[in-house]
Amino acid sequence: MESQRNVSEFILLGLSYDKNIQIFCFVLFLFCYISLLVGNLLILVSILSSILFHQPMYYFLSHLASLDICYTSSVTPKLIGDLLLGTKSISFGNCMLQVFTMHFFGSIEIFILTAMALDRYVAICKPLHYMIIMNRTRCNLLVLAAWVGGAAHSFPQLFMAILLPFCGPNEIDHYFCDVFPLLKVACTDTHNTGILVLVNSGMVVLATFVLLFGSYVIILFSLRNHSSEGRRKALSTCGSHITVVVLCFAPAIFVYLRPPTTFPEDKIFALFYTIIAPMFNPLIYTLRNTEMKNAMRKVWCQGFSKEAHN
Repeated sequence: MESQRNVSEFILLGLSYDKNIQIFCFVLFLFCYISLLVGNLLILVSILSSILFHQPMYYFLSHLASLDICYTSSVTPKLIGDLLLGTKSISFGNCMLQVFTMHFFGSIEIFILTAMALDRYVAICKPLHYMIIMNRTRCNLLVLAAWVGGAAHSFPQLFMAILLPFCGPNEIDHYFCDVFPLLKVACTDTHNTGILVLVNSGMVVLATFVLLFGSYVIILFSLRNHSSEGRRKALSTCGSHITVVVLCFAPAIFVYLRPPTTFPEDKIFALFYTIIAPMFNPLIYTLRNTEMKNAMRKVWCQGFSKEAHN
């Protein structure tokens, strides 16, 4: 633990040294972050202010929207600030906090997506028992299980990062702190730690992705027995979910499900699951969802009407 005191801060090398690219990235990511906040807050307020909150799918969607905000806010504001001010340092404590919050909120989001897949499976494959199986108590337990799973995943990540000895090199070739980039600047043999990270992160991502993929295959297979209208509605809903799953899991599998090493492409792939996917989630879940669009229209039109009358 003593060796850690030789490094009090890290230098995040970021995405590029080119000033023009940095300005472009600043404008782009600022727009993405504002869009993400506005979109997810619109979904959150619309669901909480309407009867949709009592439906399991939208109950989970409200949690997903809040997690998108928390997850991206653990990385993006720091990235935007670094691009604007040119300061790329991060204290040891804040770096460890970023490792924890990234994995904590990210893993909870993955487990919430799994709960949403379970909800769609029950709704489509067991429609007569849907409200009995997916009652509010069971939904609450699924959300609680997601938070417990997030803690079970993220605390080991944090402890592995904290216990790494840092003696001198403090330049991290990334735009945020994560365990794999930290392994490169640790002054010890990190092979065993890398294997533990691979098991903890990579296998969790892979197992969850296989579970989600399997559930949607079963759902799509069962749609053969539905009417054309029922198939259209189910495909519209499941299509949104599958798009989000692919956007989140494909880059995460590339980054975490491999031997413990880093590549320059990691930063590009990380942009997908830290900024791009959370930004597109509101669009994906609202553009093809009539119930969601109607709820948003009703809530916000009523709000503006009241303001006008006052």
